[in-house]
Amino acid sequence: MVLIIILLIAIPTYFILRWILKRYQIGNANSQKFIAIISTIILSPLIYVVFVVIWMFSIAYYPKKHFDKNKWKSNIEARYEMSKDIINSKLLIGKTNNEVIDLLGSDYYTHSENHISYDLGIVPGLLNIDPDFLDIYFENQKVYKVEQNGG
Repeated sequence: MVLIIILLIAIPTYFILRWILKRYQIGNANSQKFIAIISTIILSPLIYVVFVVIWMFSIAYYPKKHFDKNKWKSNIEARYEMSKDIINSKLLIGKTNNEVIDLLGSDYYTHSENHISYDLGIVPGLLNIDPDFLDIYFENQKVYKVEQNGG
């Protein structure tokens, strides 16, 4: 499959290179063919790799948004977009369990009396199929640590 894709890239690459060589009068007709063939053999796999890397980065990208209480409660599948803001702004640090529930809602999972988590939805990524969670840890009934963990 990869070989077929590289061949599909090679065909237009060859003709583009031939056109460039003719346009700028580099070499004679025979040397232009040779240069175009060698350049195509080298460039086609590189172009394929660049496309794959761009594709991988594009599927792993997701917007990072500021925390919005209403959006948080209404769109569970997109909570991951606000999770970094919650963590980086230390929004929950020092809050009590009731204050956290008032802010984030009551749809949390209880792991222990000192650890709860909220579903963030599935973060876009190459092989991501499990949701991430916002883990909130309490000490002396106040939040002391907030982190994001994959499911």
